[in-house]
Amino acid sequence: MEIENKLKAMGLELPTAGTPPAGRAGAVRVGNILFVGGHTAPQEFRGKLGAEITVERGYEGAKLAALACLADVKAVIGDLDKVKQVAKLLCMVNCVPDFGQQPLVANGATDLLSELYGDAGAHARSAVGMGSLPNSACIEIEMIMEVSD
Repeated sequence: MEIENKLKAMGLELPTAGTPPAGRAGAVRVGNILFVGGHTAPQEFRGKLGAEITVERGYEGAKLAALACLADVKAVIGDLDKVKQVAKLLCMVNCVPDFGQQPLVANGATDLLSELYGDAGAHARSAVGMGSLPNSACIEIEMIMEVSD
């Protein structure tokens, strides 16, 4: 419960794990690797970076999308303390064509994971711009993690 206590101390809480459509899972464990499917920020974070959404608001959206990922991590492995290493993030930013600050937006997720997991939160990352995302979400994030039994 150390990670969840850190979240509480930060004034954050995990959302309820989502229920994906039939044939999909929010996260899938293969051995000690957990693949977390794409999660978006809440409804109030809809729109494009460089138009309706500021970098600062996108940063907050990325943090909340990462929390949504962590909710599915907990649903699969039962305890966020079982995360041994955050290995990889793919951060897809819904943005106008000439927007070039995707890494600053993705830092919302990176900073959260670093604060929660310390060195084990350091990860490889891609932060890319997209012409659109489902339901006009400003960001969608996927994770790959190493977990323990």
